[in-house]
Amino acid sequence: MHDIELNEDQRMVRDMARQFSQSELAPRAAEWDKAGWIDDAVVRQMGELGLLGMVVPEEWGGSYTDYVAYALAVEEISAGCGATGALMSVHNSVGCGPLLKFGTDEQRQAWLPSLAAGQTIGCFCLTEPHAGSEAHNLRTRAVLDNGEWVINGAKQFVTNAKRAGMAVVFAVTDPELGKKGLSAFLVPTDNPGFKIERMEHKLGIRGSDTCAVSLDNCRIPEANLLGLRGKGLAIALSNLEGGRIGIAAQALGIARAAFEAALVYARDRTQFGVALTEHQSIANMLADMHMKLNAARLMILHAARLRTAGEPCLSEASQAKLFASEMAEEVCSKAIQIHGGYGYLEDYPVERLYRDARITQIYEGTSEIQRLLIARELRHYSL
Repeated sequence: MHDIELNEDQRMVRDMARQFSQSELAPRAAEWDKAGWIDDAVVRQMGELGLLGMVVPEEWGGSYTDYVAYALAVEEISAGCGATGALMSVHNSVGCGPLLKFGTDEQRQAWLPSLAAGQTIGCFCLTEPHAGSEAHNLRTRAVLDNGEWVINGAKQFVTNAKRAGMAVVFAVTDPELGKKGLSAFLVPTDNPGFKIERMEHKLGIRGSDTCAVSLDNCRIPEANLLGLRGKGLAIALSNLEGGRIGIAAQALGIARAAFEAALVYARDRTQFGVALTEHQSIANMLADMHMKLNAARLMILHAARLRTAGEPCLSEASQAKLFASEMAEEVCSKAIQIHGGYGYLEDYPVERLYRDARITQIYEGTSEIQRLLIARELRHYSL
């Protein structure tokens, strides 16, 4: 994109994230993919650079600039390592975000400086084994007992759970109230009732830990209720805009890395006496990839600017996430095609990037849910 569209702070954040990503992440992304874990020292470095406190204001220890800078940084980190982009996006948007917006000053003081510095990583425990997109249909229960909440239940697909120090956990407090009976809680993960049942073995973003979690008579102080009792659904939904902007930027970064790998390969590889880029079919493929990357970035930054201005942007964030995630799979697939048989081998990064891209159509709301939300907004569309 042209720098003229960015202010100085946004350019500085982007350039810092790009330099760090290309020097520290990209050379080790394949290693972390095989190991199923991102190096702890690198995560600490991200905290020191301010990349893990990007939605948190300075008064709470954060490095907040705006959502445009945040989206640019997530894109750059994800271009180096998609799994690290997932860690960063989840930690910022649904780890720090709910606490920042709904926490008391005491809760913020207790957690946000550590979260923003990357000394503590956050996770978000909403999805359950039987309830994916149905956030209102949870079975985890929280009961008040002698000044403590006692939480019992199971959570699924929890990103960052293994390395997290704090979990935002959603549980039903008042079953008879239906959607209005859901509440949110801040749970330290060293609580003996918070248990990692297993780390999932995934198709892609393998370096990002995704876990099944159980809550077994997990007792926390009454003061660990996040926001008001019964407002859990509103809290869960409140960060969807920021979360979807983050995942859209992650998808864009992964796709851009695949495009750039394909472009380098096509320039260097010769067929029938000329570089692949001289073959019109390959040139057209690269042109389409480049165009769709730029279109996705414009959609993401538009949603990010609305979010920064405090304007409603649920539809814009959903559109950006839907377009970027589906574009990412297409671009990564074409990158493999340009590489030919080599693209199918682990020796080349496009194989991993293709696997990493696929999840972006599923988490933070599936493509089907995004279309549902976009269509719902059209009921109020002004002609």
